[in-house]
Amino acid sequence: MPKYNYIAKTLEGEQKKGLSEAKDVHQLARILRQQGAVLIKADLEGEASKKKNKIFAPFSFLSRVSLKDKIMFCRNLQVMIASGVSLPRALTILSEQSRKKKFQKILLKIKEEITKGRSFSETLADFPAVFSDLFINMLKVGEETGNLEEVLRISEKQMEKENQLKSKVKGAMVYPSVILITMIIIGILMLILVVPKLAQIFKDLKTELPFTTKIVIALGLFLGKYWYLLPLVIVFFFLFARYCLKTKSGKKLSSALFLKIPIIAPLVKKSNAAHISRTLSSLIKAGVPIVRSLEVVAGSLENFYYKKAISGAAEKVVKGSRLADALTEYQDIFPDLVVQMTSVGEETGETSSILEKLAEFFEEEVANATQNLSAVVEPVLMVIIGAVVGFFAISMIQPIYSMMGAL
Repeated sequence: MPKYNYIAKTLEGEQKKGLSEAKDVHQLARILRQQGAVLIKADLEGEASKKKNKIFAPFSFLSRVSLKDKIMFCRNLQVMIASGVSLPRALTILSEQSRKKKFQKILLKIKEEITKGRSFSETLADFPAVFSDLFINMLKVGEETGNLEEVLRISEKQMEKENQLKSKVKGAMVYPSVILITMIIIGILMLILVVPKLAQIFKDLKTELPFTTKIVIALGLFLGKYWYLLPLVIVFFFLFARYCLKTKSGKKLSSALFLKIPIIAPLVKKSNAAHISRTLSSLIKAGVPIVRSLEVVAGSLENFYYKKAISGAAEKVVKGSRLADALTEYQDIFPDLVVQMTSVGEETGETSSILEKLAEFFEEEVANATQNLSAVVEPVLMVIIGAVVGFFAISMIQPIYSMMGAL
């Protein structure tokens, strides 16, 4: 039966807060009425925190529990349980070891709920921003089968591989990001320090300026006068972009772009194939039913089109279709090898093992692709930098040549 966090007022006008079990809000209102109180507001347990997280979503990165922290938590918890340490005691020790206050409070809260009789997986579900649906579902199976230690080992390995994959992709993007940021900084400094001086020279000479030169000068004069607004504008656009990317249309647009960009698209497809294969393998190995596994995998994906494909595959499997046949419809985003190897796994009854090998293959492919990414991106960056420098140079030098020709 669901639990509700509620706010009510007694007949004396006092505000009352609490947590109560009820079939629905109407039953909760009747229960409170019998206790001499009127229901004002009710949220399913965990929903209030979800709403709060949604409101402050653009700032969530400031207090996020990192994947490395969760890997260490999973690894140490597995060792303690294997050594015979009770779960509440293990959580107390891990909270003391954690360097992040937020994570400490979460672990202590989980320990309190467990000592009240709630299950471990049920308590973890109260913190969806920290513990993924994937992790919660695997632990639920571990509790039901009495094999929590093995499930924690599988979860730790899965998160470790996921961390390695993300690190490789992020590492490959460091070089182009540094070049682009440096180019932007140099461009802003030129606009603030150099362009206003040239603008004054053009003004004194009373020469007719081309349209592109007028744009550069206007931008330079604006930045030169209101340079102190630049940090605020950057922060605003950063937060606005984060907000837009969390909306459905924003996710759809960004996902489509990543699947279209020539250099990035192959890396996106391979990394998603690796993540899906690894996650699905871990869930099946832990004993989670295939349909539920697909639903969990869909929830763990960031790309809109991969999420849609896996959700669609889950619906087809429910109707009796094989997973390989369900994925055939989405061969524009899944490599042929994924469909073929999944089919082999279903025919041999070794789906989990086949998917694990498939994940290892694509993880290796991502590693090779990220190693060569800098060599591929460098010429593209040179072209972009050349175009920007050329535009700036032509815009500012063209009036000077015009004046020299008029002499």
